[in-house]
Amino acid sequence: MSEQQTGRLYGVGLGPGDPALMTVRAVEIIAEADVIAYHSARHGRSIARSIAAKHIRADHVEEPLVYPVTTETTDHPGGYRGAMEEFYAEAAARLAVHLDAGRTVAVLAEGDPLFYGSYMHMHKRLADRYPTEVIPGVTSVSAAAARLGTPLVEGEEVLTILPGTLPEEELTARLAATDAAVVMKLGRTFPAVRRAFETSGRLPEARYVERATMAGERVGELAEVDADSVPYFAVAVLPSRIGAPRPERAPEGGGVTVVGTGPAGPLWLTPETRGALAAADDLVGYTTYLDRVPVRPGQVRHGSDNKVESERAEFALDLARRGRRVAVVSGGDPGVFAMATAVLEVASQDAYAQVPVRVLPGVTAANAAAARAGAPLGHDYAAISLSDRLKPWEVIAERLRAAATADLVLALYNPGSRSRTWQVGKARDLLLEHRSPDTPVVLGRDVGGPAENVRTVRLGDLDPAEVDMRTILLVGSSQTRWVRRGGGEQIVWTPRRYPED
Repeated sequence: MSEQQTGRLYGVGLGPGDPALMTVRAVEIIAEADVIAYHSARHGRSIARSIAAKHIRADHVEEPLVYPVTTETTDHPGGYRGAMEEFYAEAAARLAVHLDAGRTVAVLAEGDPLFYGSYMHMHKRLADRYPTEVIPGVTSVSAAAARLGTPLVEGEEVLTILPGTLPEEELTARLAATDAAVVMKLGRTFPAVRRAFETSGRLPEARYVERATMAGERVGELAEVDADSVPYFAVAVLPSRIGAPRPERAPEGGGVTVVGTGPAGPLWLTPETRGALAAADDLVGYTTYLDRVPVRPGQVRHGSDNKVESERAEFALDLARRGRRVAVVSGGDPGVFAMATAVLEVASQDAYAQVPVRVLPGVTAANAAAARAGAPLGHDYAAISLSDRLKPWEVIAERLRAAATADLVLALYNPGSRSRTWQVGKARDLLLEHRSPDTPVVLGRDVGGPAENVRTVRLGDLDPAEVDMRTILLVGSSQTRWVRRGGGEQIVWTPRRYPED
């Protein structure tokens, strides 16, 4: 006697609510199925079943999978999560009885079965034991975009899908950093979601769609929605910025934001910096740093040479005074030997006193190189620029001596260039008057970039010919350790405890 065949499991996506948006395949599977399963709250009404109602026959076996808890509290010993895990296990066991008996089971799911749907909990428990097929469906995201009649994303824009149940600060950061977004699971989360849009500066762009394609559909501006009226089946949408009209602003609506791009590419950008770059009308900066920022339609880019910082700052402030939102792009952290000082110096003039200026931090070269090497900046350290273009070498030498005498770790910025080749040798010789030749020196070149090279040498072996403008030097103190771990990896670190004697 041959072994009985098991039934087949289907996860059937029904689309966002309008039965006319069910796929042909979804209708076919419902017709073929022996068992129709669907989730519902304890009131027994199932949105999934209502969408597919006209395709469910009297001879179908129905399996309502009723949640033990939705938004209310529970006395389950495992709390909400424990109650739900137990429910999903029991529901999967009920479906397995039908599958073992050779029946075909169709689990109905609003939208798409594997997109924030309850079906996935059945899938994870059953798909490895029974033949399974998932029928994709139109998601609420696509339905909302269609109802708004506005492109959701275009070109190289990034779309971020977020659950409204995320912590408010996390929502804020992600909304600030992305091009377009959809926030789902509103309802009780709406007040926090709205605050996140407002704090991230995205509220004026945000749209609201409730029950897309269903009865009672509502579309509008997110800022105008009454929080008490928002159901769970609603989404907040940040549509594409491409082609969207940028608001006309009065002169007082402009401003300058000085941003740091970190030592290299986009992996080093903070969410706040990403948001400021995306929201700007104009980008102003040294061409090399501007090249790190994605090109966005509608933005104007103003590149210039690296040696015209004051002129660049004045140009940016003039744009802002005319009502433009300007991002001044700097490498590393804009406040560390970079553009923030130049902008603030010009902004202190009476002519620009009313122009808003803010500075956003970035990862500076010293921190990037230190992280690659280990933790050489684990204790007190000093940051000194070896460039004598803006201050005399005598001042630099005096500060090097003072920091060396104080036994501080040193982060040496701007150590050399094509026109400055002798400062590294002079600095090495000066430091050797106070430090052992065995003192570790980290050479970090192009950290985070394609030509990254981070290595450690003895202070006595430091060769100025191996140092250029793209290199930062981290010179250890008397306490800095340079060790090789078991796998051959070399690390440099400075203890946080300093000896008392």
